[in-house]
Amino acid sequence: MNDIPYPLPKQPSRFIDQLRYFIRKRGLAYKTEQTYVKWTLKYIRFHNKQHPARLNEAHIEMYLDHLAIQLCVAPNTQRTALNALIFLYREFMGRSVEQLNYQYTKPKRRLPTVFSHHEAVAVISQLDGSYRLMAQLMYGGGLRISECLRLRVKDLDFGMKTLIVRESKGGKDRTTLLPEPIYDSLHDQIRKVKVIHNQDLASGYGEVYMPNRLAQKYPSGAKSLEWQYLFPSANRSKDPRSGIIRRHHIFDRTVQKHVKRAIRDAGIHKHASCHTFRHSFATSLLQQGYDIRTIQQLLGHANLETTEIYTHVINQGAYAVISPLQRQV
Repeated sequence: MNDIPYPLPKQPSRFIDQLRYFIRKRGLAYKTEQTYVKWTLKYIRFHNKQHPARLNEAHIEMYLDHLAIQLCVAPNTQRTALNALIFLYREFMGRSVEQLNYQYTKPKRRLPTVFSHHEAVAVISQLDGSYRLMAQLMYGGGLRISECLRLRVKDLDFGMKTLIVRESKGGKDRTTLLPEPIYDSLHDQIRKVKVIHNQDLASGYGEVYMPNRLAQKYPSGAKSLEWQYLFPSANRSKDPRSGIIRRHHIFDRTVQKHVKRAIRDAGIHKHASCHTFRHSFATSLLQQGYDIRTIQQLLGHANLETTEIYTHVINQGAYAVISPLQRQV
C-alpha cells in the first residue's frame, strides 16, 4: 500500500512529519513527498543523525560527493537527491543555499531495453489471467506498472476507446489507448471485480481507498463498483495507516515476479522487466510512423527529449548500413 499517503497528526511534532505536512500544503504529488522524505532521511543518517539545522552547504557537498564517488549513482539519482535537499533547506527551512561545489556524477547514456513485437507477444503468452491482462495493458497502452495497478473500473472508457491514467508521474492525469483486442477480457475482469465486491459488501466490507479526501466529498463512492480497483488483491487487509480493513490492488512485486518468470520461460535473454512493455509500446508506435509528439502525450512525458530517446533505440545497429555478412558477392 505504498501509494496511500502516510497519516499525519493534526499538529506534527516530529521533523519528518512536519516536512510531510509542508509538502502536502504545497499540493505536491505523493510520489514527490516519498522521494523528498527518503533523501532527507538518507542525508540525516549519513551525517550520524544530526539535525539538518546543524548542517550547512559543506555537509550537502559532502553527501553529494559520497553519492558520486563512493556509490557511483546515476546522474539523475544525484540530481534528485540535490533537488530534495534544496527543497528541504530553501523551501521548508527557509535557509538560503549558496553555490555548491561537488563532484558531478558522469552522465552515461543508456538506451532502454525493448521487446520486438514478437518478443512482447511471446512474454504475454506465458502469462495467465489478470497477469496477462496487465501485461497487455502495459504493452498496448504504454502504462507504467504503478499506473496499471492503480486503475479503477471507472477509468476504462470503451465508448471513447481510451484509458484514463490518474495522477501519473508528476501528479498529472492523461489518456492513452484502450486496446480493442482485449475488450472482452476487460469486460470479464470487471465482472470478476463485481463478484468480489459483492462478496465484500455482504461480509460488511467493500470500502476502497479514495485519494485526496474524495471519500468525504463522495461518501458512497468508496463502496461503489466504479471506484473499485480493476486488479484487486486476493485478500482484504488492514490499512496500516488508518486501521480500516479494505481490499487494495495487487502488489507490484507480485506482478514483477510473474513477468520475470514469463520472460525467462519465453526464452528471452534481455535485462527486461514490466517497464520494458512501456518502452516497447513507444518504439512500436515509432516504427509504425506515428508522430513523436503524439507518442509523448500518450506516454505522459513532460519533455520531448525524454521521448526522443526511443528514436535512437529503433536506429541502433541500423543507420541504413548493410552488414558485410549480408553482401552477396
